Amino acid sequence: KCDWSSDVCSSDLSHPVRDKTGKVVAVVCIDLSINRLHRVSEYLQVYPDSYYSIRSSSGMDIVAHPDTAQGRKYIIFDKEIDATGWKLSIIIPEDVLYADLRKVGFITSILMFLGLALLAFILYRAAKTAERLISSNAENERMEGELEVAQTIQMAMLPKVFPPFADRLDLNIYGMVNPAKEVGGDLYDFYVRHDKLFFCIGDVAGKGVPAALVMATTRSLFRSVTAHEECADAIVTEMNNSLADANDQNMFITLFVGVLDLSSGSLEYCNAGHNAPVIMRMDGGEGCVMEMLDVLPNLPVGIAAEYAYQSQQTALSCNDLLFLYTDGLTEAENRAHEQYGEARMMDTLQRVFFRRPRGIIDAVQADVEQFVGTAEQSDDLTMLAIRYQQPAIIMRNDIQQIPTLAEWVEWLHVPEELNMPINLALEEAVTNVMLYAYPQNKSGQVLVESWRTNGSIYFTISDSGIPFDPTAQQEADITLSAEERAIGGLGIHLVRQLMDEIEYERTDGKNILTLSKKL
Repeated sequence: KCDWSSDVCSSDLSHPVRDKTGKVVAVVCIDLSINRLHRVSEYLQVYPDSYYSIRSSSGMDIVAHPDTAQGRKYIIFDKEIDATGWKLSIIIPEDVLYADLRKVGFITSILMFLGLALLAFILYRAAKTAERLISSNAENERMEGELEVAQTIQMAMLPKVFPPFADRLDLNIYGMVNPAKEVGGDLYDFYVRHDKLFFCIGDVAGKGVPAALVMATTRSLFRSVTAHEECADAIVTEMNNSLADANDQNMFITLFVGVLDLSSGSLEYCNAGHNAPVIMRMDGGEGCVMEMLDVLPNLPVGIAAEYAYQSQQTALSCNDLLFLYTDGLTEAENRAHEQYGEARMMDTLQRVFFRRPRGIIDAVQADVEQFVGTAEQSDDLTMLAIRYQQPAIIMRNDIQQIPTLAEWVEWLHVPEELNMPINLALEEAVTNVMLYAYPQNKSGQVLVESWRTNGSIYFTISDSGIPFDPTAQQEADITLSAEERAIGGLGIHLVRQLMDEIEYERTDGKNILTLSKKL
C-alpha cells in the first residue's frame, strides 16, 4: 500500500518469465517511484485543474493517482500503455473542459439575440416603409385624379369646337394647347361680338397648378372685360389692374390681345411682353410675304398696377393669316439642347401657308415633334392661327344651284383666260358631290372656298357626305371606245386636265377636295 502524500512512496511491480513449457525461469521486477509519476502530470496537464491516473491492466488497481479530486464532475479520457497493459487516464473537470465551449455558446447567443433584434428592426422599418408607400401611392393616385379633373376643367375653358363659327365664311380659326405637365399656364381665347373678333394668347410665368390658377383667372378676366370694352389697350389695362392688385406671389403673364373688325379688316392690338405674332399677307396673288408684327415693349400683365398700356393698329386683307404662339414653340429643345427657333418656324409656315389654319398648326406641331425627338417637353406649347378670308359660297345638294357657282367665280376676278377652265372643273367636281355624296332624298350642303398664294388660286370643296376619294380612282383610258370604257372616271379626268393640282383629305367627317391653278 502506498501513502500518496509520501515523497518516498514507490511501487514494486514484478512479472514472471516462463519458458516454452510454462515453467517460471525468471522474474522481472520494476521499482518505480510514484513521485516521479506525479511529476509526469505536469506534462500531461493540458487543462487547468486536470490530472492523471494510472491503473493496472485489470483496471482495478490504481498505480498512481494524485489526491486532488474535490467533489467536482470530471470527464476521463483513457489510453492503454503498450507492453504494460496499464491504462493512463487524463481526468479533466467538466466545467473546465466546456468553459471555452460555453463562452462560445454565450457569445453566439448574444450574437443571435442581436441578429434577431436587428431583423425585428428591419422588419419594423420595412413595414413602416411599406405603410408609407401605400399611403403615398394612395395620395399620389388621389392627386393624379384631381390633376386629371383640373386638366379637364382647364381644357374646357378653352375653345374646342372647330371651325368655331359655322355661320361666318369670312373667318377661319384654329388653336391648340399642349401643356408640359398635367396642367399648364398657357391660354388662348376668342369670340365674336358686334361683328368684331376678340382674341388673346398668353403665357403665365411658371408651370403646374399655380400657373393653371392664374391662367384660369386671366381667361375669365378677358371674357368679363371684353364684354363691355372694345379697345385693346383698355382691355389689357383693366386686366392688369385686377391681376396686380392681389399678386402676392409676384406671378405675371405675357399677353397679346387683338380686336379685329370683321367688316373692314382693321386690327387693333396690344402686346404685353408677349412674342410678336407672325402676319402672312398676300402679295398681289403672286406669293406670300411673312413678317413679325410690329409690337411695342409694354410690361407683362400683373407686374405694376396702373401701368399705361399702348395699343397699335394694322389692317388685314382677305386671305391674310395671323399666327400667334408662346415661347414653348421657339424654345423647344432637342436632346442636344438646340432650340427650334424662329427661323425654322418661319420656314415651316412658308411651306404650309396655303393650308387652312388647322393644317398649318398641325404641320408646325409635327415639325416641332420631329425636331425635339425623344427629349422631354420643358414648357407649355400653344398656337393660334387666324385667317381673315374671302367669303365662300354654300349650296345645297341641288344641281339647280350650279349657275350660282359660275356667278361666284366671276366675282373672284380670276384672269379671263382661266375663267372657263376653272368654271368647268368646279362645276364637274361640285356636281359630282351633289349627285353622289348624300343618300337619295337627303338634304346636304356643299361649301366652296377660295384663296390665292404663291402665284396660284386654290379652291376647296367640302361636304359631310359619304367618304369618297376621287383621286384614288383609276385613270380613265380615253383611247378606248365608249363601249369598251368602264362607266365613270371621265369627270375626275377632266378636272385633272383643267387644274394643275388636285388633293383629297377626309377630316372631321368631311370630304375636302382641294384644286389649284397657276395664275
